[in-house]
Amino acid sequence: MTAVDTKTPPTQSSLQSVSFNEASVTWAKIGVLNFGGPTAQIALMHRIIVEEKKWLDEQRYLSALSFCMLLPGPEAMQLATYVGWRMHGLRGGLAAGLLFVLPGALVVLALSMIYAAFGKVPVVEAVFLGIKAAVLVIVIEALLRISKRALKLREHWIIAGLSFLAIFFLGAPFPLIVLAAAVFGYFHAVPQAAKQIDAPVLTTPAETTRTIAICAVIWFAPLIALAAAFGQHHVLTQLSLFFSKLAVVTFGGAYAVLAYMAQDVVSQYGWLDAGAMMDGLGLAETTPGPLILVTEFVGYLSAYRHGGEPALVMGLLGAFIALWATFAPCFLWIFAGAPYIEWITHQPRLQGALAAITAAVVGVIINLAIWFALHVFFHNVTLIEVGPLKLWTPQITSLDGRVVLLAALSGFLLLMRHWSLLSVLAIASVASLAMRAAGL
Repeated sequence: MTAVDTKTPPTQSSLQSVSFNEASVTWAKIGVLNFGGPTAQIALMHRIIVEEKKWLDEQRYLSALSFCMLLPGPEAMQLATYVGWRMHGLRGGLAAGLLFVLPGALVVLALSMIYAAFGKVPVVEAVFLGIKAAVLVIVIEALLRISKRALKLREHWIIAGLSFLAIFFLGAPFPLIVLAAAVFGYFHAVPQAAKQIDAPVLTTPAETTRTIAICAVIWFAPLIALAAAFGQHHVLTQLSLFFSKLAVVTFGGAYAVLAYMAQDVVSQYGWLDAGAMMDGLGLAETTPGPLILVTEFVGYLSAYRHGGEPALVMGLLGAFIALWATFAPCFLWIFAGAPYIEWITHQPRLQGALAAITAAVVGVIINLAIWFALHVFFHNVTLIEVGPLKLWTPQITSLDGRVVLLAALSGFLLLMRHWSLLSVLAIASVASLAMRAAGL
C-alpha cells in the first residue's frame, strides 16, 4: 500500500460488499450527528460501525481506537479515517476523515463570521444551551458504554482509576499516563498464555517513508506559500506556525491542549481576549465535529481582527490555515501508521500494552466528562491548587437551573425512551428556546 495506491487493503469479508458511495453516505451522517466531543463521537461511531453496519468487530474497533489515542490530534476523526482506509484504501480514508470534519467546520465558520460581525446572538446562545445540556447526557452514556467494553480485568479497573486520579487531581500530562499504562501492559502480558499469531504488515518501510514524505509536503506547502505571500510577521504566518506546532502536541485530544492554546492566544499573542476565547470553546463544544475545531474560530477571529483589509478575506484565510494545519497531519499519522495496526494487535505483549492504554483512556474520559459537567451546570468554576493537588471547584450559587431541567429531559428521552441522538438534540434546543421566550 503506497501513499497514492487506491486499492482496498485486505479487510473482513463483510466489508467487500460495501460500496464507496454507501460508506460515504454513512460518513456524512456521522459528520452531521457527531456532537459532544470525542467520548460521544467514539460511542456514536461504535453504534453505527460495529453494532449496526458491522464493518469492524469489537476487537478491531478497540485496537484501532487505542492506536488513535497514541496519536496527536482528534482521535475520533482519526478513527473514522482509519476505518475508511480499511474499507476503501486512500480514497476511503480521505472521504471518511473529510466528511467527519466538514459539516462541523462549515457550522463553526458560519458562527464565527456571525460572531465577528455582530457579537453574541441571543437566539443562537439559547440553541447552544439546549444542545450543551443534551450533550452532557450523551457523554455520560458514551462513558458507560466504553467502560463496559474496555474494563475487562481487575488490572484494567485499577489502571483506569489511577489514570483518573493522576490527570484530575495532579494534572499529569496525558502522554505520560499513556506511556506508563503501555509499559505496564507490555511487561504484564504473558506471551505463553496467548500464542503469537503472525499478521502481515500491509506496507514496507520504503512505502511508509514515501507516504510520510508526500503527506508532509501536502501539509506544509500551502502554509509556506501563504507565509511567503504575507511575510513572516503577518498574523497569517504566525497562525501557520502556531497551529502547526499545536498539531504535533495535541496528545489526548482537544481538552488536553485547550488550556495551553487559550493561554497563548490570549496572553502571548493577544489575538483574542479571554471572553472571546471562552465563547469559542463553548461554540466548539456545541457544534458537530471534533472539539479542536475551536482552532477554526481562533483562526478566523484572529485574522479578521488583526490581518488588515479586507477583513472578511483575512478571516477566511485564517480559518483555512487553522483547519489545514490542524487536520492535514491527521491523515499523515493514519496513512503512515494504519498498515501496522493488524500486526500490532496480533503481538501478545503489544496487545497487553494497547489494552492497558484503553483502560487508561477510560480514566481520562472520566476526567473530561466531569470537567464538561462542571462547566455545563455551573457558570463559575475555579481551579484550586494546593501544592501538587489540583481541583476544579464550582460556585454552588452559579448553578444553572435551566441546564438541570434540560439535562433531565435529555436523559429521560435518550436513556429511558431511547430516542435518536438527533431527536434529543432537537427537543433540547426547542425547549431551551421556549425557556428563553418565557423569560427564564
